[in-house]
Amino acid sequence: MKFRYTLIALLLLMTQNGCMPRTYPPAESVSLRPQLDENAFFTEDGARLPLRHWLPKTETRAVIIALHGFNDYSRFFDAPGDYFSRQGIACFAYDQRGFGMAPQRGLWAGRETYTKDLQVLARLLKQRYPDRPLYLLGESMGGAIVITAMSQTDMPDIAGIILAAPALWARSTMPWYQTGLLWTLAHSLPWLTLTGRGVHVVASDNTAMLRSMGRDPWVIKATRVETVYGLTDLMDEAFNSAASLHGNVLMLYGEKDEIIPKEPTYTFLQQFLQADALKKTVAIYQDGYHMLLRDVQAPTAWKDIAAWMNAGSDKLPSGADNRARQLLSSRAGDF
Repeated sequence: MKFRYTLIALLLLMTQNGCMPRTYPPAESVSLRPQLDENAFFTEDGARLPLRHWLPKTETRAVIIALHGFNDYSRFFDAPGDYFSRQGIACFAYDQRGFGMAPQRGLWAGRETYTKDLQVLARLLKQRYPDRPLYLLGESMGGAIVITAMSQTDMPDIAGIILAAPALWARSTMPWYQTGLLWTLAHSLPWLTLTGRGVHVVASDNTAMLRSMGRDPWVIKATRVETVYGLTDLMDEAFNSAASLHGNVLMLYGEKDEIIPKEPTYTFLQQFLQADALKKTVAIYQDGYHMLLRDVQAPTAWKDIAAWMNAGSDKLPSGADNRARQLLSSRAGDF
């Protein structure tokens, strides 16, 4: 009992001493001219963000900007990018600030910075491909960034967005003890790093891919508490943007997703589908995990995305859209 009171007093003292979760945006606004080269995207403040691309060998029919998930980097799109390029779709993916080989590795740049970088790259690619439709694809954290970016008034014209298991686990859907612990750690030990050791969740059924990620030095394995706090802020905003997300949207989710729970996802979908439902397609994969684009059945999701981009229809080759309608209808009384 005495130890518990001592620990509480220590945490309160650390909080009062000014420990706060921080974001690490660009140091100053340089206002340089953003540009692309073969392997990098240079932002307005001069940051160099590593860039990968997969280009069609024949005519380009469309363009995708792909945003990676939390602690990941642009290599996540290697296999899907190669597939889409063979369908005539040019694909671009970059390491977002704090991740991969981008500046300030491990530090959270803030929602405004992440959405601004996406807007700038979208404008650059609209200039390069002025007559081709541009799509945004976000996986997990990348999906949350796409959702929040689409609410910005200075976003260029986007033909559609693709959300692969978007990060929507908002605080309002978390248990109190989880949000309380996160707040306490973020405001007392923001520099503390956490690993996934001891957390028994399965991100994908593609074990070879997971082992490769485990060996990859550019995948972050230990995360600062303040970075998790920043991600949670982002998920709050994305979750609360459901009703304001308009236009052509394809959202993919796996029934076996153990990273982003069903409750926030289905609650988001209920609000999301209340407006412009005819422009929105939901696909739910019975055997899908969180890493839908890299699961064993990933080619099924790739084909659905390509078909949706080609036809703008909710008739997906896999039938995952039909399954989504059935599941959402059966759960309608749960909301």
